[in-house]
Amino acid sequence: MIERYTLDEMGYIWSQENKFKTWLQVEIAACKANHQLGIIPEKSLEIIEKKANFSIKRIKEIEEEIQHDVIAFLTSVAEYVGPESRFIHLGMTSSDLLDTALALLMKQAGELVLKKLNNLSKILKRRSIEFKNTIMMGRTHGVFAEPITFGLKLFVWYEEIKRSINRIKNAIDTISVGKISGAVGTYAHLNPKLEALVCKNLGLKPATVSTQILQRDRHAELMCSLAILAASLEKFATEIRNLQRTEIHEVEEPFKKGQKGSSAMPHKKNPIICERIAGLARLIRTNAFASIENITLWHERDISHSSVERVIIPDNFILTDYILEKFTKIIDNLKVYPENMLKNIERANGLIFSQPLMLTLVKKGMTREEAYKIVQTEAMKSWNNNKHLINYIKENEKIKNILSDKEIEECFNINN
Repeated sequence: MIERYTLDEMGYIWSQENKFKTWLQVEIAACKANHQLGIIPEKSLEIIEKKANFSIKRIKEIEEEIQHDVIAFLTSVAEYVGPESRFIHLGMTSSDLLDTALALLMKQAGELVLKKLNNLSKILKRRSIEFKNTIMMGRTHGVFAEPITFGLKLFVWYEEIKRSINRIKNAIDTISVGKISGAVGTYAHLNPKLEALVCKNLGLKPATVSTQILQRDRHAELMCSLAILAASLEKFATEIRNLQRTEIHEVEEPFKKGQKGSSAMPHKKNPIICERIAGLARLIRTNAFASIENITLWHERDISHSSVERVIIPDNFILTDYILEKFTKIIDNLKVYPENMLKNIERANGLIFSQPLMLTLVKKGMTREEAYKIVQTEAMKSWNNNKHLINYIKENEKIKNILSDKEIEECFNINN
C-alpha cells in the first residue's frame, strides 16, 4: 500500500523487517520444540538462539539468484549461525514457515483493528447518548419520512460496529492456527508433537488437519470480515456526506483551521475524508473477493494464492486500519446542527404527520383504506402547493365530522 494510506503501527506489522522477524520466530520455536523432543542438542540450540539473525539486503541478493524467498532467508540465517544451522528448518517445508508466520501476522494485525474498533464503539455510544433527544428528520428513499433522533442514528451504527467486533474476533480465532506437518501435511519427516509444541510457544492452535498448506477459507473469513466492516464505515460516511449537503446541512465532518476545500472556490467545505473512506472501502471489498478466489487450489497445494496474498492481505489490513482511524476522528469531532434539523422538519409542512393522522381516523372507526385515501389526497395538495397539511385537514368535511380541531392538532404534535 502507498505511504499516503499507511499508518505507522499497522505499516510496521506488514514491513519486510517484521515479516522476516516473524519467520525467524517460527524457526526458533521449531528448534526449541525439536530440543524438547531430543533432536537438537542443548548446546546447538544455545548457538542458534544467540546467533540467529538475517540481512534483508542479503536475502534479496540470494533470492535474485535462486528465485526462492524462503531458501534465501534460510541461507542468510545460516550465514549468521554457522554449522549449527543444519538444525534449522529440519524436516519442514516452506509452507510450514510461511503459513504459520502469516497466521501470526494476521492475528497481530487483527488485534490492532479490534483495539481501534473498541475505541470507535465507545465514542459512538457516547455521542449517541449526547444526541438521544436531538430530533431530526428520518428519511426513506431519500425522502422525508417521520422524525427520529440523531442519537438513534448513531446508536444503530454503534450496534453495527459491535457486530463487526464479534465477526473479526471469530475470524481472528479461525486464522490463529499453525501448521508444521511437512510436505503434503503427512508428518512423514516430523513428529506431530513438534507442531503442538511450536504452536503453543507461538500462541496458536495446531491445525486439526492440513495439506501442505493451511486451507484458505480461514484467510478469506478474516478478509471478508474486514470487507463487511469497510462496507459499514462507507455506509456511515455516505450518510454524513448526504447530511452535509448544502440544502440539508445537519452535520459536518471536521474542517481544520487553515484547511482549504477547493482550488477554485474559497467557500467550499467538502466531506473529503468521508469520500476517501467510501473510495478505499471499495478496494477492501475487491480484495476480499480475491481472497475467496484463493480458496480453490490444485490438489494438496499450488502457489496461485501466494502472489495474490502478498498484495491483498497487507493492503486490506492497512486500508482498514486507515479508514477506521479516520472515521473515529470524524465521529469524535463531528459538527452537529440541531437548529438545521428542526428547520428541515418544518420544511415538511406537516406531511410527516400523515401516519398518526391516518391511525387516529382508524381508531375513530374509519376503515384503513378510506383513511389512507383521504389523508393521501390532502397530503398531495400540501405537497404540490407547498402549504401546511393541517390547513387542508381542517377543511376536509369527512375528517371534521370525526375529529375535533384539538384532536387534529394533537396528531401534528411532534412530541407525540
